[in-house]
Amino acid sequence: MTTKPPAFPLRHEMKHQISLREDLVLSQRLRKLFPHDRHAGPDGTYRVTSLYFDTPYDSALREKIDGVNRREKFRLRYYGTDTSFIRLEKKYKTNGLCGKRSARLTTEQVQKLLAGSYEFLLDSGNPLLMEYYSKLRGRGLSPKTIVCYEREAFFYPPGNVRITLDRKIRSSLGCVDFLNPDLFFLPVTEQITVLEIKYDAFLPELVRMAVQVPHRQAAACSKYALCRRYD
Repeated sequence: MTTKPPAFPLRHEMKHQISLREDLVLSQRLRKLFPHDRHAGPDGTYRVTSLYFDTPYDSALREKIDGVNRREKFRLRYYGTDTSFIRLEKKYKTNGLCGKRSARLTTEQVQKLLAGSYEFLLDSGNPLLMEYYSKLRGRGLSPKTIVCYEREAFFYPPGNVRITLDRKIRSSLGCVDFLNPDLFFLPVTEQITVLEIKYDAFLPELVRMAVQVPHRQAAACSKYALCRRYD
């Protein structure tokens, strides 16, 4: 992997796969302690749809599975069913810490990307979009699969903590028709929820106690990797 350490803030990240029963107990506890994400719906949840890109050799997937220390992946993402607000995101990990950069794209620009027309990225003047262009051309990045799930998110200002519960994780089975609202998704983890905790320099004791699930330890868990099993 040739990726250099990013000159951007990095955060700690912990992930757990928990059962539906554990999810029920944990979510009830979190709702009493922390506010929901301000962008969530009335029930505190929202849908996330992401299109992941990878090399012809599935470098991002293999590096994740192998636990490579420095790695990155690119994805397009929108929330709910509103495809008028789409972001390109680059997620990266270095020495166990994670970071993310993003840039807004229009629906028309995404349509160009999916049609294989990338020149507008180079002309944008945006550093992330220009880097994305170089990876599309130089490393042969291409769309691989769409990952969709329902997210319940909580926020706690001390430590800039974000807690998410991702449920009903579904795969497009390799189909990359990202803007199709009627796309079929196959459930891949009906019996589990992915719990993620992200924070800056420290994790407040209140959060540490709140997210405890007996007999569970943090473990590598990639929704992208889970969904690629069904391609």
